[in-house]
Amino acid sequence: MTALFVEVLVCVFGAAVGSFLNVCIYRLPAEQSIVRPGSRCPQCLTPIRWYDNLPILSFLILRGRCRACAAAISWRYPAVEGLTALLALLLFWKYGLGAAYFAAFAFTAALIVITFIDIDHQIIPDVISLPGIPIGFLLAVFAMRLPWLEALLGVLLGGGVLYAIAVGYELATKREGMGGGDIKLLAMIGAFLGWKSLIFILLVSSLTGAAVGIALMVAKGADTKYAVPFGPFLSLAAVAYLFFGAAFFNFLMFHRLF
Repeated sequence: MTALFVEVLVCVFGAAVGSFLNVCIYRLPAEQSIVRPGSRCPQCLTPIRWYDNLPILSFLILRGRCRACAAAISWRYPAVEGLTALLALLLFWKYGLGAAYFAAFAFTAALIVITFIDIDHQIIPDVISLPGIPIGFLLAVFAMRLPWLEALLGVLLGGGVLYAIAVGYELATKREGMGGGDIKLLAMIGAFLGWKSLIFILLVSSLTGAAVGIALMVAKGADTKYAVPFGPFLSLAAVAYLFFGAAFFNFLMFHRLF
């Protein structure tokens, strides 16, 4: 097979997984089964035929409308499918097809679901983060070839650092500033990426979170307080670490040595 054909297959695979991630994003917060019933219009509940359920293409063909009731289909559906396809391709370019690729793809897929659920509902489902800690640890050790101690310390420090920050913030301000979901999420991230990644992830997530928070305050009014979910920024930083983590530490080492 030519390289281009394989890349197309990888994108198709990613988009198909993205379609399933949309199901998870919609149903997990409602505590519904992600298996049954099959895909259906959320407005009229009409089952969606297979040819109307093709990732991205069906949205374009139907012009963003349900065939049965003409209700608008959210742009998020093709966006999630396209994002998942893009990440599938980028991870393929980085890792090739192998155990590391499928482990990293599963990790990023979980982060996509967490991100959009946290944006919509300000929750991070335990059904993803808690199993994600031991699964992430095993994938890190056996697929990503990360030393087991680094992965274990990633769990302990990832959860411990955010827990300490949350407790300190609550003591200082007398209000909760970080939920337990963020703590479990960083423990899951630390399990997969190891404790060294936490430096990069906390730095990037804090900077991006602060930038977005300030932008919202400027746009909506400086006196208004907004609860900006932190999970999406942790997830963004974790994905960025997969691609730029090595370059980040090389940069730090260069400036320390020279």
